[in-house]
Amino acid sequence: MIASLFDLFSSITDGDRAAVDEQLATTPSLVTLGLSRADECFLERAGAQIYEGDTALHVAAFSHDATIARLLLTVGSDVRARNRRGAEPLHSATMGGPGRATWDSLRQQEVIVCLVEAGAAIDARASGGVTPLHRAVRNRCAGAVETLLRLGADPRLRNDSGSTAADLARWTTGRPGSGSAAARAQQQIISELLSNA
Repeated sequence: MIASLFDLFSSITDGDRAAVDEQLATTPSLVTLGLSRADECFLERAGAQIYEGDTALHVAAFSHDATIARLLLTVGSDVRARNRRGAEPLHSATMGGPGRATWDSLRQQEVIVCLVEAGAAIDARASGGVTPLHRAVRNRCAGAVETLLRLGADPRLRNDSGSTAADLARWTTGRPGSGSAAARAQQQIISELLSNA
């Protein structure tokens, strides 16, 4: 079964909707199956680490593919599924950022809207009290920050370290490329969005 799940993940990261349809028709249980701890790994194509409990919807979310996300939701994916780090698909949707080959701000915003419309909790907390907004700020994804704020994310929430989204916007994130010109430009936009929130 795990081989089939990885095949599905590959089809999602490739944006191969026909293959996703076929795989789900053949093995419908893949739509809700979560990864096991023993199978955690880095998905090279997507540039993303996957964890125990990650589902096909998590993969569609960090692949910024709203079309596949809608398909998965239609056939029974759980928009509130949590991986072992507490991250839900909405957290996964905020992955990416300037300088990352797989990042597409407009597609990212579209999948965020898709997930929230499907019932994702806008302020869901993962390990460390991290909300999707915290993660979007840390990844320097201004479009995702704007979308989350527009959809009702609370910028005043603090993570377990006591940091708000605005705090994270001011500090160096430690992410690779966070000091690049593109990341600094996103950081400036994010700071302005949060100051007006």
